[in-house]
Amino acid sequence: MNNLIIFACMLLVVTGAVAQQTSWHGYISQGVTQSINSRFVTDNDAITAELTELGFNGRIQFNASLALVGQLVYLDGGNRFEQGSRLDYLFLDWALIESEVTSSHLHLGRYKNHHWLYSATRDVPHTRDTAILPQSVYFDSFRDIALGSDGAFWQSEFRTDTGLWQFNWSLGRSKVSREQTRAFLGPLAKGSSKQDFVHQASLYWQPVSLNWRLGLSYLASDFYYDAAPVDTFTDGSTDIERFVLSLQYFSEKWELSAELLQEQRDNRGGFSPTFRQYRTGEGGYIQGRYMLTPSISALVRYDTYDVDKNDRNGTKLQQATGGMIPAYFGYMDTTTIGFRWDIASNWRLQGEHHWVEGAGRIQGVVDPVTIRSTEENWRLWSIQLMYWF
Repeated sequence: MNNLIIFACMLLVVTGAVAQQTSWHGYISQGVTQSINSRFVTDNDAITAELTELGFNGRIQFNASLALVGQLVYLDGGNRFEQGSRLDYLFLDWALIESEVTSSHLHLGRYKNHHWLYSATRDVPHTRDTAILPQSVYFDSFRDIALGSDGAFWQSEFRTDTGLWQFNWSLGRSKVSREQTRAFLGPLAKGSSKQDFVHQASLYWQPVSLNWRLGLSYLASDFYYDAAPVDTFTDGSTDIERFVLSLQYFSEKWELSAELLQEQRDNRGGFSPTFRQYRTGEGGYIQGRYMLTPSISALVRYDTYDVDKNDRNGTKLQQATGGMIPAYFGYMDTTTIGFRWDIASNWRLQGEHHWVEGAGRIQGVVDPVTIRSTEENWRLWSIQLMYWF
């Protein structure tokens, strides 16, 4: 990854020197956080400053139809994802069609995911409503995999008498690091994982007033696990299909968002050569933000997720594992309140508190340490100060 980041920096510098126009932006965010009675972010109920985000992004315009776009970031988000620097995206933006009624762009390289309401903005702290997004749809352990992929993305917009239509399509794959593999399967996993492909499509509609946005998205992906010669796990694979229904409403003082998710998983191998499991997870969230003043707003959200729609209380999960995994790892329900204060231009203070029942979206479910240190009812809070330019 470090070599890729160095190459990206050199590419941005060299191409920027011959470009017609360049634009650069960045951000820095630092916060404090505490997870109480769980290992979702921190260990041992500690108050920690592991809530750091630094990013630098740019757009290099070669001509009216071709540009290079990229972003480098440094993240420290506790145990939610791997600490360190990464190349979030680096792609060529090719404007195929630009007119008053139609726009069509093709992105080639490490493109961004534009298929869900917040999938394209989750990488920038001041464009997120909260530091911890609703985990039913935006599972933090999959942050790097879901943010973007290496391949091709196509977006077309059409303005009609009925409103604005947007169609998105993408095909690619993401690298799965050794740290991510161990985060998903636990520290006993010695092998390696890879994503064979991820195929996505989405369709959004907004009326002429543009104060509503309704969308439907589809995802299909395959993951493989190659076991080490001496390993607790065996070779295995997971096929995933995901459907997301999205709704957003805007007014002068209100913003309402909601997404419903159904995720079908076909697991083969992994725990044993003959292991086979098919399950359908379901969930979603609804949230509202209200502007108290032009610079201060408040947020409330309810988020829910069931690992298996046929085992919503996790009883079968506990029985199937001989009691090793508690039933409350089969679901996760979260109530969130938050605030946002725009202190000055490009400065923001943001805080939130989450009350959680269940642990269905905590990574490392098969890790005994995670199981022992996560209770059925837990909570998390954070405060972030951010600046962008």
